[in-house]
Amino acid sequence: MSGKRVLTLGSLSSVPKPAADWIHRSPHSGGTSGIERIEAFFHHAGYAMHRHDTYAIGRTLAGVQSFRYRGSTRNSLPGGTMVLHPDEPHDGQAGTRDGFHYRMIYVDPALFQQALGGKPLPFIEGGLSSDPRLFEATESLLRTMDCAIDSLEQDDALYELAIALDAVAGGAATRRPVDYLAAERAREYMLGSLDSAVTLDELAAAAGRDRWSLSRDFRALFGTSPHRYLTMRRLAIQGVSLADASAAAGFTDQSHMTRHFKRAWGVAPAHWLKMLGPSTRGAR
Repeated sequence: MSGKRVLTLGSLSSVPKPAADWIHRSPHSGGTSGIERIEAFFHHAGYAMHRHDTYAIGRTLAGVQSFRYRGSTRNSLPGGTMVLHPDEPHDGQAGTRDGFHYRMIYVDPALFQQALGGKPLPFIEGGLSSDPRLFEATESLLRTMDCAIDSLEQDDALYELAIALDAVAGGAATRRPVDYLAAERAREYMLGSLDSAVTLDELAAAAGRDRWSLSRDFRALFGTSPHRYLTMRRLAIQGVSLADASAAAGFTDQSHMTRHFKRAWGVAPAHWLKMLGPSTRGAR
């Protein structure tokens, strides 16, 4: 990556047919270390043969992304997921004259090891998968590279990606005891912190449970992840303007709240209020 130009301004994923190769590194969330996210475009050859001490997981957005991996050439197309195991040599080049556009995350395998409770690292045969579970599990991490991901959202996504990798790789399900009191302490902490940022480390400290066990317990007991639970509670704020509601609920700005509201309810918040009728229109 060091030999290519790095761009940091604008929505790079929307640039049509760029004149030069580029790489954009996403801002760090400030949460869990051991993860890097990039977006890039290459016309022809991207990388010579090399290897990482991390997982390289991503998706091709446009074009054909060809790479040599474990003795043969693979071709990644939009709609699938690339999963390159740590320490496996690979290269990268365009499979057609149109070049290729992709996003990738690099994850310290120790994070997956911790999330899986010491199970063997998942291995995806061939480095490519069409399994929808993996595609869905990478969505939060690969949706955009122009801004940092909320720390709790990133940790939620890492846990879900670890579970999806293990399942797709054929890992056997394991049963572990669930700590209700710890999950309830985390829930109470979130309800008392709707107007401020919350991290998984803070929840773990409040709950007296390690972060990944708490992630698993919370899903088992409350049916959703800590980040989605907190987001839904924040979205329940009513009776003020959208801008004020965004600030009061701990979102970074109104667009941040709007994005999460649309993911939760399928419509923009202003349209939702309009459909509720005149009694709520003052909250727009």
